[in-house]
Amino acid sequence: MARLLIAASGTGGHVFPAVGVAEKLSDYEIQWLGTPNRLEQSLIGDRYPFHSISVEGFQTRSPIKKLQILLGLVGSVFEVKKLIERENIDGVFTTGGYIASPAILAAKLSGIPAILHESNYIPGKVTKLLSRFCHTVALGFEGTEKYLPNTSTIWVSTPVRSQFYTPQPLDLNIPDNVPLIAVIGGSQGAVSVNQLVRQSVLSWLEMGAYVVHLTGKNDPDADSFQHPQYISLPFYDNMAGLLQRADLAVSRAGAGTLTELAITQTPAILIPYPFAAEDHQSFNAQVFVKAGAAYCYQQKELTDEKLTNLVVDLLKNPDKLKEMSQKSSELAVMDSAEQLAKLIRESL
Repeated sequence: MARLLIAASGTGGHVFPAVGVAEKLSDYEIQWLGTPNRLEQSLIGDRYPFHSISVEGFQTRSPIKKLQILLGLVGSVFEVKKLIERENIDGVFTTGGYIASPAILAAKLSGIPAILHESNYIPGKVTKLLSRFCHTVALGFEGTEKYLPNTSTIWVSTPVRSQFYTPQPLDLNIPDNVPLIAVIGGSQGAVSVNQLVRQSVLSWLEMGAYVVHLTGKNDPDADSFQHPQYISLPFYDNMAGLLQRADLAVSRAGAGTLTELAITQTPAILIPYPFAAEDHQSFNAQVFVKAGAAYCYQQKELTDEKLTNLVVDLLKNPDKLKEMSQKSSELAVMDSAEQLAKLIRESL
């Protein structure tokens, strides 16, 4: 049985696609590489043997801190190399981010293949720097290959977890015949989007809509608005059921979330995270805007009045929502996880 080390850590955008691929490799012995006290530990649980390392990005101006981070990275590379040798790992699969650096470099030093999945339209710094050391780089968006010259790439879209492909019951008290709006700030939440929505939501509720607002865990005002048709939750683990039921999403534009919107055929109003590296969420969003599946507003330009009126207009025009839903479905790649699993099998 082949042994695969999956390195995926931090946000849902990194961890969920890796889980989707792992689910398609049930005949592989999978071990997981993450970092302490992050999302992956709670998601992975005891499904796979879990190893943690400490690794940071270089977002600091301090030369001393950069040197410390570099030394820590070197130490992590050799730590992962020892893990690979001790566990007889045959290959590495990573979804990018900080943890990809030691995973890819350790695989290179160990003489085993590394497969990297880059979900964003604009590749991250790790992908740009280390893609040359990878057997193949799988891409979430068509068009990304132009940013990775001299690299073996293949477009597969971005995997989602298996539950997104089958109907999931929604265990929330929402009538069947009412419009449902899902507000999603990503796995970390989005306080600024939360504030904007709370200033806009009353008009939507007065039209009979229900709203499920996922606030994240860092919003001090999360409970400041109360209404029988408004459900505020810090986190909800049945995202598949929520998006399958939703008539409209108000969302950040992370690649994983966009893929889930496409699979569930959910129209969206996208508000890209303004501090994302190289503004990659705006580039992600434009793929959906050009397809007619979403609207996109930069956070600085979107007022509560604009958001209120746009949602009210869409609620009054169900045919427009139906058209956007169809356009969203045309962006969906239903076998992305299978394609990536096949690529891993062929590489090891």
